[in-house]
Amino acid sequence: MTKALENIRILDLSRVLAGPFCTQMLGDLGAEIIKIEKPYAGDDTRYWGPPFQQDSNGNDTTESAYYLSANRNKKSVAVDIKTPEGQKIIHDLIAKSDILIENFKTGGLKKYGLDYETLKSKHPELIYCSITGFGQTGPLASEPGYDLLAQALSGLMACTGAANQEPMKVGVALSDVMTGMNAAIAILAALNHRNQSGKGQYIDVALVDCTIASLVNIAQYYLTSGNLAPRHGNAHSTIVPYQVFEAQDGFVILAVGNDNQFSRFCNFVGRDDLADNHKYATNSERVAHRTELVPIIAEIISTQTVSYWMNGLRDVNVPCSPVNTMEQTFAMEQTQHRDMQIQMDHPASGQRIDLIGSPLKLSETPVSYDRAPPYCGQDTRSVLEDILELDSNELKMLDENKVIQTKP
Repeated sequence: MTKALENIRILDLSRVLAGPFCTQMLGDLGAEIIKIEKPYAGDDTRYWGPPFQQDSNGNDTTESAYYLSANRNKKSVAVDIKTPEGQKIIHDLIAKSDILIENFKTGGLKKYGLDYETLKSKHPELIYCSITGFGQTGPLASEPGYDLLAQALSGLMACTGAANQEPMKVGVALSDVMTGMNAAIAILAALNHRNQSGKGQYIDVALVDCTIASLVNIAQYYLTSGNLAPRHGNAHSTIVPYQVFEAQDGFVILAVGNDNQFSRFCNFVGRDDLADNHKYATNSERVAHRTELVPIIAEIISTQTVSYWMNGLRDVNVPCSPVNTMEQTFAMEQTQHRDMQIQMDHPASGQRIDLIGSPLKLSETPVSYDRAPPYCGQDTRSVLEDILELDSNELKMLDENKVIQTKP
């Protein structure tokens, strides 16, 4: 066994980000991902640009950067599930799959006979994962879910941003990403259970639930004290100094996690008096007196360059970092060494394209990059021929009736 999830087939009825991010992770681990897309349209994110991947002539393809970020290691099968013929294809593929993932509105697949209650009696070993905004139960279960909405309702936005300014969303669709990760964890747990019991199960994962859970100490701050954690922008609610400071030529962060680190910082900058001052000697006191201490540190940091602080503070084991742009991040030797930037052959443009690498490093079953993000319908013919054994006449008829798409 060279891949952790080899011989696992996943039928992916999800689109946009949470579901596709989940299935890309599982595809990197070796699962066969069959991505179902609407013929002649495809995943919504294909058109969420610019930027778009360009072909050899400099023309835009139908693969946006957004789409490319979450859809490698998948086979694209374009099937219209609104048609009876399309529904039969999906049902036949389910019979030959281990897992189904979908992110339709609650109850949205029932009219096609593709809901879990309908399928579980026919396929008791099927693992069925639904990703929605609010989950399958509760007064908001029928409402559509979006990442921004989840960030707002969960409290994530309320604790993000500068004090006395408007709440701020995170710079990436983090609710979607975290939901995709939680869905992958649940699927792996269900697979282990099925290996022992032979039984599949239903997985209900919600954007708002996952975002609330991700708030960890901020949420617990409220549950423990009954008070809201104050919003401090780039600062930490319960650790000081743990925030962004402006140097002469850019921004740096200090992440002083304990009193010894603070003492070493003070010694390095020639301010042992700060470490000796009872108002700053312990983290609890530094939190209580942050409005006095932070301006002092800000003035000190402003006197030197980013490289000065990086070199000097690392030498005395005080956690620090520059605030990188994406260009600087991917130029880092550490990023390149960890293979966080990869290249694959793009199927439509015929060019090598750069993609984000997987963070998963497994010694015995490493991730693999076998298939670049596909164009819509790229694998319709091969999947229906190989898995469902449809002949050329059947495929031709389905293609002519726009039930499937077999060409770009």
